[in-house]
Amino acid sequence: MVLITGGAGFIGSNLIHYWTSTTTETVINVDNLTYAGNLQNLAELAGDPRYIFFRSDIGNIQAICQILRKYRPRAIVNLAAESHVDRSIHDPDAFIQTNVVGTLRLLKAVYSHWSALGASEQDEFRFLHVSTDEVYGSLEPGAPPFRETTAYAPNSPYAASKAASDHLVRSYHRTYGLPVLITNCCNNYGPYQFPEKLIPLIIHRALAGKPLPIYGDGGNVRDWLYVADHCAALQRVLERGRPGEVYNIGASSEKTNLEVVHRLCDILDEGKPRRDGKSYREQVAFVKDRPGHDRRYGIDATKIQRELGWKPQETFESGLRKTTRWYIDNQQWVADVTSSAYRDWIALHYGERAG
Repeated sequence: MVLITGGAGFIGSNLIHYWTSTTTETVINVDNLTYAGNLQNLAELAGDPRYIFFRSDIGNIQAICQILRKYRPRAIVNLAAESHVDRSIHDPDAFIQTNVVGTLRLLKAVYSHWSALGASEQDEFRFLHVSTDEVYGSLEPGAPPFRETTAYAPNSPYAASKAASDHLVRSYHRTYGLPVLITNCCNNYGPYQFPEKLIPLIIHRALAGKPLPIYGDGGNVRDWLYVADHCAALQRVLERGRPGEVYNIGASSEKTNLEVVHRLCDILDEGKPRRDGKSYREQVAFVKDRPGHDRRYGIDATKIQRELGWKPQETFESGLRKTTRWYIDNQQWVADVTSSAYRDWIALHYGERAG
């Protein structure tokens, strides 16, 4: 049995689908159902005896302890987090509360549970903490990609909160012996991603005939990984990773934001042409850059490939086509998650030109 925190979010729900489709293991989902947590993502698992859901904050030590005592999972995958840079700039307090304080309280509950296990169960137990490449800061053009030994240099409140949580997790291994694993992954994309992130944002706005906002000159570079490949990597780390180790997960697929948007427009031109026959590229609108916008991220995934035998199965092109088709085919899901609050958020972060 595996417990996944944040399982109603984008990566979490994809991980639960991946887990239930590739194993016979029961999965417990603990999620507080904040704005990005959506149980519709897991509707097809309703009634499946291998899927159990609890609504709880990871900072609720009593609730977490009760779940651990009752179900005794062999592993925990911590995906619960506030996860968007723009939101962290406008409301850093929420990120510190969830990503730092919440992780600390979760660790306290997990350590209390683990300490009471028998020796063999302790040896088999794992706590996998899922983090981000943003903790490493920004890369200069031509600089080698981030490795597990790269010094942390977070530049946004979000990245700083995740860096702090990483250090807390590591400290519980070094100080208390808790068998932890940490992964730092590049940008994910795929089904069920809330349309505040670049790829679903662009697809949603393109189909709605609205401007496609791109920060600055569009030259910011990110490494892009299809979410199912990330799920496979997490499963592999949990199966074969060495406690106390960090594994960087990436696709060696660095693209500028403008390249990503243009490719999305081209795929939409093929699969869902505009009625006027023009390209979606005409909707591109450059907007004022966000504060402290890191220029480039890149991941060196040599360690996980060499030691654990993982590598991505999707290319950027194949993953992007699958993602675009999913959003075209699931317009009701998009409509359900794009509320008036979502429209207010767009106006706040991208200004009038994105209205």
